[in-house]
Amino acid sequence: MTCNTFSTSSVLSGNRAIVYSSNGDPARVLSAVSFPELPSPPPDTVNVKLILAPINPADINVVEGVYPAKPHPDVSLSRAKDHPVFVGGNEGLGEVTEIGEGVTGLRKGDWVVLTKAQSGTWSSAKNVASSDVLKVPRKGLSEVQAATITVNPPTAYNMLHDFAQLAEGDWLVQNGANSAVGQTVIQIAAAKGYKTINFIRDRENVESLIKHLESLGATHVVTYDELSDKSFRAKVKTWIGGKDIRLGLNCVGGKTTTLMARLLGDNAHLVSYGAMSKEPLSLPTSLFIFKNLTCHGFWQTRWYGEKSLNERQELFDTLATLMRDGKLRDPEHAILTIGRTDSDDSASEKIRDLIAHLGRGMYGKKVLLRIEETA
Repeated sequence: MTCNTFSTSSVLSGNRAIVYSSNGDPARVLSAVSFPELPSPPPDTVNVKLILAPINPADINVVEGVYPAKPHPDVSLSRAKDHPVFVGGNEGLGEVTEIGEGVTGLRKGDWVVLTKAQSGTWSSAKNVASSDVLKVPRKGLSEVQAATITVNPPTAYNMLHDFAQLAEGDWLVQNGANSAVGQTVIQIAAAKGYKTINFIRDRENVESLIKHLESLGATHVVTYDELSDKSFRAKVKTWIGGKDIRLGLNCVGGKTTTLMARLLGDNAHLVSYGAMSKEPLSLPTSLFIFKNLTCHGFWQTRWYGEKSLNERQELFDTLATLMRDGKLRDPEHAILTIGRTDSDDSASEKIRDLIAHLGRGMYGKKVLLRIEETA
């Protein structure tokens, strides 16, 4: 049994957060806790009302304690130094409600996203440094688009632009094509005129999934079973018409990635950003000797750490333009609302049930939290 150092038995007038005090199974260690209204913000900070916050796979890994980026405890909720309390969530959309002295470039009512890793976005409100938020335009963007703009779209965009210098008509391959990043890759590539070969796992509704990915702009969608067929490479040659495939994106690992890498042409780049199969990546030495293959790892958190505030803002502006122009759709999603009149016990049960369903693969959509201020 997990021992919490905070009370979840009643509702305080003000705010609520989804928290944990120790790592473990999120369906067991997460709880809802109420806390009072925020005081006026100190200098160089802003108070933010959180509107929507996604639940990403990495967020679950953080709670489990197996993710490289570690959160800092929330000092205002930690009642004892030896029992820290952490607020879940890394990504989210907020609205500025109050501005501290010395803050420039932000106004009350602005939409902002939190850019500091492990910011603790599963909350109804937060006080944050003004340097840890970036503005996103309210006009032309849905709440869901704005709330999901900091992780998957930047990952897809940067992998498409930072490694191989692709031109209109060039080809790329990717596995995990039905993932949130994979679907974003398809859309951005289509907007740029790149052609994509997209690999997915076979399933009962595979034809429906193929049609969905094609509607996003996928050139070809192929199952891993087809990829394993010896005749498949000949089929690819007819598709690409003598062009080299210059970029491969991998979030799976294992044997299927080895087969996908064999499709790459000379001087290609293989970029790995995940390992969903939990199998090692094994590549033939011949690809490095005779094709001059270059392999990279990509982690969006590192990218943020290496870039200036202006570079981050420029990327968000580019992505927002794609969204406003209809070239980057809302991800298929579901929203769980933690209501203002829910007790903390009821809210805790809601979030634990949701996480348990996610763990069993019972959601095929992006899930976001809307945590309302308490009554």
